[in-house]
Amino acid sequence: MNIGAVRLFLEVVEAGSLSKVAAHRQTAQSHISRQITDFESGYGGPLFRRTGRGVVVTELGARVAARLRPWLQETEQMELELKSDAGRIVGRVTLGIIPTAAHPLTTRLFERLQKEHPGISLDLVEAQGTELDALLDSRSLDLAVLFRFSKPSGRDEKLLSSVSTYLVSAPGDALTQKPTLPFSRLKGLRLVLPRRPSHWRNALDEAARGLGFQLQSVAEADSLTVQRTLVANQPGLYSILGPYAFAEDLRAGKVQATKLVRPDLMRHVTLATPRHGKLTPACKVAAQTIQALVKSWGNQLSEP
Repeated sequence: MNIGAVRLFLEVVEAGSLSKVAAHRQTAQSHISRQITDFESGYGGPLFRRTGRGVVVTELGARVAARLRPWLQETEQMELELKSDAGRIVGRVTLGIIPTAAHPLTTRLFERLQKEHPGISLDLVEAQGTELDALLDSRSLDLAVLFRFSKPSGRDEKLLSSVSTYLVSAPGDALTQKPTLPFSRLKGLRLVLPRRPSHWRNALDEAARGLGFQLQSVAEADSLTVQRTLVANQPGLYSILGPYAFAEDLRAGKVQATKLVRPDLMRHVTLATPRHGKLTPACKVAAQTIQALVKSWGNQLSEP
């Protein structure tokens, strides 16, 4: 069994597209297609069905993928452990991270690993919490930094930081000049909110319903940059964000913010690993480095 061919096959299964895999590997799509065709020839039938939008795994392909995923994981684990036994930790770590936590954490993590463990490489996936959870469940991620609404209690997650929630507006707004603001004061405000489905949107809607009103959404956007830009340039428009989402704009004087209270809507930033999964030595080092960095910053996701 060719480990490189198996890795490519599973990568195409996850991506659902030859062109995406080719772009990620910085090679021609025809090269990827030829390798997949060669791989398929050994199984007596097509593993993918080509469509106008990419490729869809066939029933045979799904069975093959289900058998090969644990084989690849065990083979890579054995390979890494053998190399680590030689005194040098090597391996690839796939880290999923929410956009608001990506910088400067990933930059400092990369710098520290390059200095202390140059044999470890990072594969960074930036996505929202629901997508990161799905990727963890499918074991497509080794580690993930994401938000939770309650503190972690199991072995699969470690608490990194806890943050409050803020109402953000353009500078000069009367409401956001106050240090705190009751959540009930959001009634009737023109809001830019995250799109559904979203755990965060559900939490905001439930908090409003608990106080007897509905949030008034005049615009919805997944992008935190879009949300910040809209409120910064439109007086009377507001967004509800965590502190890391608008910290740079706040320091630059582009936005203004007040902490929401009653309820506080605290969120907890955690470092999560796949359930029932054994971390490779490289993943253990990356996880320990992330925790050490955040602790050195006063349990915050940005440098003091």
